[in-house]
Amino acid sequence: MSSTEKQPWSREEFEAKLREKSRFYHRNHEFHILMNEGKLDKEAVQGWVANRFYYQVAIPVKDAAIMSNCWDREVRRHWIQRIIDHDGNEGDSGGIEAWLELGEAVGLPREELLSHKHLLPGVKFAIDAYINFAKQEPWQVSASSSLTELFAPTIHQDRIDNWPDLYPWIDQKKGYRYFTKRLTEARRDVERGLEITLDYYKTRQEQERMLDVLQFKLDILWTMVDCMWLAYIAKKPPYHNIPQA
Repeated sequence: MSSTEKQPWSREEFEAKLREKSRFYHRNHEFHILMNEGKLDKEAVQGWVANRFYYQVAIPVKDAAIMSNCWDREVRRHWIQRIIDHDGNEGDSGGIEAWLELGEAVGLPREELLSHKHLLPGVKFAIDAYINFAKQEPWQVSASSSLTELFAPTIHQDRIDNWPDLYPWIDQKKGYRYFTKRLTEARRDVERGLEITLDYYKTRQEQERMLDVLQFKLDILWTMVDCMWLAYIAKKPPYHNIPQA
């Protein structure tokens, strides 16, 4: 390999490499393609909402893990807003509450979401792996793994634009507050996460490591949807071939 190939990418080149990972974002999974074409049945939509709820409640835990490893007060002062966005405060009930409203909008009682009654084992394992990653890695690495948010606004806009027509049975008064809320929050979070990433990974080796980190997070999201495809499209939920006692 030539010395030129080993030179670090410029900030612009590095950012472009990160954005190129968008093709692996779960928006491109067949499950999401069917979802955004209005081709999922009610069970599949409900299953997606129920399983993604575990991800929603895990996000502030993940962000608290990042903060627990971070000795930079200024970073913590910014990062804590992510926890507030999901857990809520006096002025905003938060993203977790908004997702509970989405659950009610698709016909799932909030007690069923809070109990994780419908959570698939593979989805749980994937999300737990992400939390453990955030606990164990340097805070900058864990923070940069959140950069799948680069691709999130588009997927939220898809739902806001298309679902009212594709899934008229979803209660519109409750169903879309989370997605609207995240349009603004995700764009703000990306700015901070991208700044940390571009500042932290300096050498080509480090930059390539970050591409692996981002791929790890993309793998988490993709694996979650693989599990949902198996359960709700292929109709092969866990232990489907084992006779029930």
